[in-house]
Amino acid sequence: MSNFEVNKNPQPRPAEIRDLLLQKPAFGVEFTDHMAHIRYTDEQGWHGREVVPFGPIPLNPAAAVLHYAQEIFEGLKAYKHADGTIWTFRPDRNAARMNKSAVRMALPEMSEEDFVESLKALVAQDKDWVPMPKDESDEVSLYLRPFTFSAEYFLGLRPTEQADYYVIASPSGAYFSGGVKPVDIWLSNELKRTGSGGTGFAKTGGNYAASTRAMIEAKEQGCAQVMFTDAAESKYLEELGGMNLMLVTSDDKLVTPPVSDTILDGVTRRSLLDLAPRLGLTPEERLITVDEWRERAAAGEIVEAFACGTAAVITPIGALKSTDFTVEMGSEPGEKTMALRKTLLDIQYGRAEAPEGWMVQLA
Repeated sequence: MSNFEVNKNPQPRPAEIRDLLLQKPAFGVEFTDHMAHIRYTDEQGWHGREVVPFGPIPLNPAAAVLHYAQEIFEGLKAYKHADGTIWTFRPDRNAARMNKSAVRMALPEMSEEDFVESLKALVAQDKDWVPMPKDESDEVSLYLRPFTFSAEYFLGLRPTEQADYYVIASPSGAYFSGGVKPVDIWLSNELKRTGSGGTGFAKTGGNYAASTRAMIEAKEQGCAQVMFTDAAESKYLEELGGMNLMLVTSDDKLVTPPVSDTILDGVTRRSLLDLAPRLGLTPEERLITVDEWRERAAAGEIVEAFACGTAAVITPIGALKSTDFTVEMGSEPGEKTMALRKTLLDIQYGRAEAPEGWMVQLA
């Protein structure tokens, strides 16, 4: 039994409009009828668990989040299986990462139980918003966005004593429109996402804000995403603006930069490393230089490249472009890339058996 009080939306979206939106949902554009909410104070801890109508959040103009960016978030999906049940993927890792982000951003930690129960409480009310895939190529889901911010209003810099946690949900299709095809990415030489000792490992809005200027540059170069390097030497590959990087070698290694204080510990990234041996790939987490990618790709030793994350799943990389060179990876998705993609999606949509504890039923 949920411990969330439910305040139903008196004006939910009419079923015919909702069903029309679910036929071809865009990513993160439309939202469901409700949102989950928990309030925090130093005196009471987390309390006031509720599901309320989706809508504007009351916020004092002096709220700390607006002035000092005390905010963290997560991203995960709810998948409708063939029998109509609704599941999510490894929420324990999202809960743990959110707490790691909270510690770094001086926000309150939350129990895994509260985190998962908030997802269940929201999906219980909005289960009709979870789209059913038409076939195996239809990657529709309900995207879940939990987030915490400092709602305390004061113009002074210190750890917050009051915070709000919400979960909102958006029926979503593929992150990149046009099907699974390789995208070009831009190597950012001057702009950096984060540096050692910073907030790069935390899922906080400031990291993404710091990457948007480089995304403008990438778009001007005809690229869909940005590849960032380390701030100290501009030598080592780190991650894309919103995804982790993986490379496949000719001797069947799956290589990715190691998690550090500048790289987000992606749930999809970790899961692919766990699944790699199933497909005859040896996972390898180590430092990778830009020069290694360029030289080994030219020699035929790095044969596939892809970006991965909850929103985009796995997106093949067609080329790495910079002001000085282009690394061509091919105009078609790689065999191992697509095999990993299918393996992951089959687990998430209930078409294949999941490792123990990976799938959690929401409704």
